[in-house]
Amino acid sequence: MTRRVPVRFGDRSYDVLIGPGVRSALPGIIDGIGARRVAVVSARPVEWVPDTGAETLLLPARDGEPDKNLATVETLCAAFVRFGLTRSDAVVSVGGGTTTDVVGLAAALYHRGVPVVHLPTTLLAQVDASVGGKTAVNLPEGKNLVGAYWQPAAVLCDTDYLTTLPPRELRNGLGEIARCHFIGAPGLHGLPLAEQIAAGVTLKAGIVSADERDTGPRHLLNYGHTLGHALEAATGFALRHGEGVAIGTVFAGLLAGTLGRIPPERVSEHRAVVASYGLPTALPDDTDPGTLLALMRRDKKARSGLTFVLDGPAGAELVADVPERAVADTLARMERAPLDRLVAGAPAGAAGTEAAVT
Repeated sequence: MTRRVPVRFGDRSYDVLIGPGVRSALPGIIDGIGARRVAVVSARPVEWVPDTGAETLLLPARDGEPDKNLATVETLCAAFVRFGLTRSDAVVSVGGGTTTDVVGLAAALYHRGVPVVHLPTTLLAQVDASVGGKTAVNLPEGKNLVGAYWQPAAVLCDTDYLTTLPPRELRNGLGEIARCHFIGAPGLHGLPLAEQIAAGVTLKAGIVSADERDTGPRHLLNYGHTLGHALEAATGFALRHGEGVAIGTVFAGLLAGTLGRIPPERVSEHRAVVASYGLPTALPDDTDPGTLLALMRRDKKARSGLTFVLDGPAGAELVADVPERAVADTLARMERAPLDRLVAGAPAGAAGTEAAVT
């Protein structure tokens, strides 16, 4: 069964197709764009790449933070030039969230913008990175500090790709699904994975359609991300994005409780929801609170002091000027655990979801 989620941006609207085998729709999409040449940037084996129906250049990529930088973008754009790619042609990404981000930014910059189609192959990329038009790469100073908004022409979330993923990679994507519980899509745990993806994409599509450039409600999508991004950087990306977001979601609940925004039972709900997905809920035991505070001050949402998306009486919202003492005290109250134990996951909490890739 194929699920279709529209993302509305006027004449830049597009569909997200979710289900087994939806990558076969790629030739029709390329034909609709009118592209004569297609550059496919793939972090996956050749057999994972569908026919485009046009003259195709296949460029290898590597998923992961080490290649998520401006040097990779420059390399891709140079290859586009040698191939003769024009503004009326297209670029296709095949890979996880980092590949989606890098290829999306290259497409946004090359000739000031060429159409891009995303074929996300990880759960994290399907439920989050491929939808909404945010593209970015890292600098040594922090994560996702250089980027652009560039909406894709289509997104094909083929759930067949997910059957090949190791358990940790699936858990990584579940971090983004778990945080949906607190920003408008509760009760997803236990649903078939394709339904969880569709619910997460539907939630994100509604938010980004109303706020493409992150000036208002789109901040909600960053629930758990402020500490999550800091943890990724502080651990040298040994902690994956979804794992960091999971821990950041637990922290957001504790911080909201510290500030008196939510009652104790709602604070406890944050940990319970995250744990139900088999995700980590504790800080790595060797992370320095001062380092985390410094990294969180660089968060892109922060315009006035430490800034977080926090739960409250009217639901989640952006909260600026959070007192540093409250943040430090909340970090001190977090559970601690060895990093290797956190990334090993809790199989009992994740097994039901991993078995339901339909």
